[in-house]
Amino acid sequence: MGRGVLGLLVLLLLAGGGAFAWLKTTSGAQRSGSVTVPGVSGPVTVTRDAWGVPHIRAATDADAVYALGFVHWQDRAWQMDFQRRVAQGRLSEVLGGAALEQDRFLRTWGFERAALSALPALSAQSRALIRAYTAGVNAAQAQGKVALEFRILGYTPEPWRDVDSVSWSKLMAFDLGGNYEEEVLGAQVVRKLGEDGLDQVTAPYPAGAPTILSADELTGAAQSLTGVRAGTDDTQATAPALPQATVLPRETVLPQETVQALRSHLLAARTLGLQAVPGKGSNDWVIAGSRTESGKPILADDPHLSLTAPMLWYLADVQGDRLRAIGASIPGLPAIVIGRNDRVAWGVTNVNPDVQDLYIEPEDAPLTSRREVIRVKGEADVTLTVRSSAHGPIISDAGAGAVGPRVALKWTALQGGDTTMDAFLGLNYAQNWADFTGALRSYVAPSQNFVYADVDGNTGYYAPGRVPIRSGWDGSLPVSGDGSREWQGFIPFEELPHTLNPADGLVVTANNKVVPGSYPHALGNDRNWAEPYRARRITDLLSAAGKLTVPDVQRVQLDTTSLVWADFRDPLLGTRPGSDRARQALAQLQGWDGNETTGSVPATLFEAWLMQLQEMARDELGTDTVMNSLSVLNQLRGNGELCAVNGNGDCQALLTRTLDAALNDLEGRLGTDMSTWTYGRLHTVASNHRAFGNVQALAWLFNHSAPTPGGTNTVNVARPEHGTFRQTHGPSYRQVVDLANPNDSVFIGSLGQDGNPLGAHAADQQPRWIAGEYLPMSTDPADWGRVSTLTLKP
Repeated sequence: MGRGVLGLLVLLLLAGGGAFAWLKTTSGAQRSGSVTVPGVSGPVTVTRDAWGVPHIRAATDADAVYALGFVHWQDRAWQMDFQRRVAQGRLSEVLGGAALEQDRFLRTWGFERAALSALPALSAQSRALIRAYTAGVNAAQAQGKVALEFRILGYTPEPWRDVDSVSWSKLMAFDLGGNYEEEVLGAQVVRKLGEDGLDQVTAPYPAGAPTILSADELTGAAQSLTGVRAGTDDTQATAPALPQATVLPRETVLPQETVQALRSHLLAARTLGLQAVPGKGSNDWVIAGSRTESGKPILADDPHLSLTAPMLWYLADVQGDRLRAIGASIPGLPAIVIGRNDRVAWGVTNVNPDVQDLYIEPEDAPLTSRREVIRVKGEADVTLTVRSSAHGPIISDAGAGAVGPRVALKWTALQGGDTTMDAFLGLNYAQNWADFTGALRSYVAPSQNFVYADVDGNTGYYAPGRVPIRSGWDGSLPVSGDGSREWQGFIPFEELPHTLNPADGLVVTANNKVVPGSYPHALGNDRNWAEPYRARRITDLLSAAGKLTVPDVQRVQLDTTSLVWADFRDPLLGTRPGSDRARQALAQLQGWDGNETTGSVPATLFEAWLMQLQEMARDELGTDTVMNSLSVLNQLRGNGELCAVNGNGDCQALLTRTLDAALNDLEGRLGTDMSTWTYGRLHTVASNHRAFGNVQALAWLFNHSAPTPGGTNTVNVARPEHGTFRQTHGPSYRQVVDLANPNDSVFIGSLGQDGNPLGAHAADQQPRWIAGEYLPMSTDPADWGRVSTLTLKP
């Protein structure tokens, strides 16, 4: 009997091993040898280094971009197909009815329709490169390797189209641009608390906090303006009058049913990882040679986005006859998005200007409509009627259109003539500041803080994109669509914030406020910007380090000391403890330096307590609102009215209650021994699969998790997700570019190159990323380690 069971187990293991080998063989990309493909003019080599990063060498730029499309599909086929299905609103076709609300949101907003209108506006060079990229993708698809996700879901992906390379950029614009969510929250706040409640729930950017540019660095229209202290926002300075806050007439206050309809889009977007979260954004900075040991600039960037499996970015080195770029690409896009070429380096962070407005349309406003048919796997088709006004799609039709006012969305990214792809392709070719800014003229959305450096020693900054000009209103709340609140064009490119070779040799951006009060245009209202903690910490560290080197800059990127704790320390330590356990927790926090390491108990206590405090407005608003740390701090310092619970109590009572609530929560998660409550037990990165991340039978294969340092508004940003403590957003990519010797530059992704969970490079970068290590960002084969080379032959 025992021998028979043993034999059965052996057979099962052999069968499982055979299935594993078969899946790995049929889903894994060919990485060596040669393959004959249509569409290239000559041989192209793809040499993957020890980390799976492809180094593409071709005789023409078109062939090089073709090869980029080929390797993107080889390594990230599922990701590319999923991304375009998101843009198309076609998830239900393969995922079933669970994705129907997401498709309703995506079809209503019309992301792919916007991409289709953008494609003809692109330059002839861009369209040619996109065609080459598309041909490369389809050539890889024809090789017959099938991603595991396609087998599991039982469908075959369609051929790639040129528009698919444009459509994903529209989703990135949604993820990084506008203030739709802030307007919906603002409407809720005004309804419950009046307009005075806006500054309480979402604190304005503080006076005296660092701005990206100081008054003397502003060029163009603001060049001659003075009177503002350099590097800070001094609201007392003399400045041109800016638009006043919107005052909503009583008849345009949104009823609760309409607000809930608008929130349904936000909920759908959140399930796709497309939501505004505190700490979502980026850091980048550029340091002039006057501040470096080499005498040449150093440029750093780390975009903070969703941490998914596979990771968003794909590291690549692409060289043709003129194109010579290396850095981070996005599968589906035919360009290096962040990186360098032989002469120029660039990095990006989110500006987040206000480029969206909600219009409450009058009853007699003319509307058009279109019919969208959503196919649902295993169920009947669903027909959706999408109405639009002159401002844009009616997004309140998700249940409230018949009972409340019709609310339309106006957004720069949905308007025709979007040439952002021209800009990104142009950056890959830039040889100097003139080329760089010439490419950025084509940029539309999402507006980004671009930092610049070149091998000649120049440094600079530009914030391109279409930013609406509003007269008499600030865009923070929904407005009437009767014609009284229309955009007056866009800020001219020459007048957008920019500087070249600033005198102090340093530009730091961390999604903080861009310009001081002397700037003559409104980029957004004072609640648009990230809290200033990261910007202040980066500036302090770089300014204190003497002559800087690449390792110095790496240490700044990896810094996990919390300036939020420094601000909260006195109010929190002044809490009256309600129990011996609370006294023990306060003793743990008493001597803490604010460094949020995985072995820290105080970091766990602080983040758990902050989570409880961030819920203080929920009883007033009746929603799941999470306030940012600055708004909470203002309430604690001023004994604000939001500290009261259902109208009773003060901030001191709130501190006692929330500390006990945090400790109860932690005890339920980690046990009764507080000394074992180390941060890494709760705070783990959640690089989860977009489709199977919550499917128990598959999550073990596709998801990747590990303890991580960092927290709320640390430079190495790792805000714990509210309620779970997981890190779902963070530095999705890091680069440090040395303009003294560009091949000494470094970069790293958050997970790995391979989208195949069975692949050798599925997650091999993650341990290095957590440990603060980097890969060589080098075009020199001597730096590539063990390689494999695939040749594409015509």
